[in-house]
Amino acid sequence: MKPLMKTVVLISANAEWAAVKEILSPSQVDSTPMGETFNLPFGPAENKVEIRFFHGGWGKISAATSTQYVIDRWKPEALINLGTCGGFAGRIERGTIILVEKTLLYDIIEQMSDPAEAIQHYSTTIDLSWIPRIGELKTGDSNIPLVRGLLVSADRDIVAEDIHGLVERYGAVAADWESGAIAWVAARNGVKCLVLRGVTDLVSAETGEAYGNIGLFHQNTRKVMRRLIGMLNELILLE
Repeated sequence: MKPLMKTVVLISANAEWAAVKEILSPSQVDSTPMGETFNLPFGPAENKVEIRFFHGGWGKISAATSTQYVIDRWKPEALINLGTCGGFAGRIERGTIILVEKTLLYDIIEQMSDPAEAIQHYSTTIDLSWIPRIGELKTGDSNIPLVRGLLVSADRDIVAEDIHGLVERYGAVAADWESGAIAWVAARNGVKCLVLRGVTDLVSAETGEAYGNIGLFHQNTRKVMRRLIGMLNELILLE
């Protein structure tokens, strides 16, 4: 598939990367100053492409820095970020896969000028037209929804008290730590970008079901990453 000929798949959180290595069992994993990496022939036997997987790290500092590192070192045509996110209870179902069309960083506090302008500066609309048949992408399971829309990012787990404001201001349904930084850096470099995130756990106005229960997050992360790796195979067939 032409759009995936020069592709790096960015994986952020440590649990996500551990799951990817467990699922794909690469024969060789190399180290870089920014994170581990490996190459793997990927896709069906008749249409395999060489894809680099890279552990970019958690949080927007690591995400932004590792994204620029990958672009400078390997000069990919496309970046694909596969990972997890937390969902807002009542707004999205656990297990849902989000095909991200827009990202924004919501943990910016601007008190000297217009805060909305500051948020807008770090918002990114993701152009998915480079995958003409993206509308045919499926999760591989009729019980697992695929939705398109906004994903908000911050260097924090979802705070229950923030949910109402995020829904009111942005219509948000889920949040993560890294996708906003990855999409923003990719756009600044003119590199194609695709973000797919799966909801591992839900947060309500009272509490989060994985808070104090990290085992639930790890368990669901393995499920989400297996699903996303399967969808990566599907992407190769979409041209």
